[in-house]
Amino acid sequence: MFLAGEAGVIDINGTVIVELITFLIMLAILARWVYPEIVRLAEARQRAITQQLEEAEKARAESEAKLDEARGRLEDARKTAQQVVDAANKSAELARQDLRQKAEDEARRIGESARKQIEAERDQAIRSVRTAVADLVVVATEKVIGETLDEGKHRRLIERAIEEVANGDGRG
Repeated sequence: MFLAGEAGVIDINGTVIVELITFLIMLAILARWVYPEIVRLAEARQRAITQQLEEAEKARAESEAKLDEARGRLEDARKTAQQVVDAANKSAELARQDLRQKAEDEARRIGESARKQIEAERDQAIRSVRTAVADLVVVATEKVIGETLDEGKHRRLIERAIEEVANGDGRG
C-alpha cells in the first residue's frame, strides 16, 4: 500500500502498454467508422434544420402576404359597407321626405275638402235662414195686412231685400 507522503511514479509495465495500445486501437476505430458517421449525421441534421428554417421563413412571408391581402379585403369591405350605409341613409332620407310631402299634400287635400264642405254647409245654412226669414216675413205681412198677397211675387221681393242687405246695398 501507499503510504502518505510518497508520490508514486508511473511504472511502465505490460499493463500500461496494453492499455495504451487498446486506447489507440479504440481511437482508430472511432476515427475511421464512428466519428465520420456522427459528423455525417450532424451535418444532415444541420442541413435539415437549415431547410426547415428556410421553409419557415417562406411560410412566414406567405402568411404576411396573405395577412396584407386580408387586411386589404377587410378595408375594401369596410368601404363597401360604409357606402351601403350611406346609400341606405340617403334612401331613408328621400323616403322620409317623400312621406312628408305626401302627408302635407294629403293634409292640404283634406283641408281643402273640409273648407269646401264648410262653405257648402254655410251656403246651405244661409239658404235655410233666408227661407225661414222669408217665411216669417210672409207670415208677419199676412198678419199685418190681414190678407195674402201673391206668394211667389212676395217671396221674390223678400229674397231681393235679403240679398241687398247681405251685399251691403241696403238703404237706410
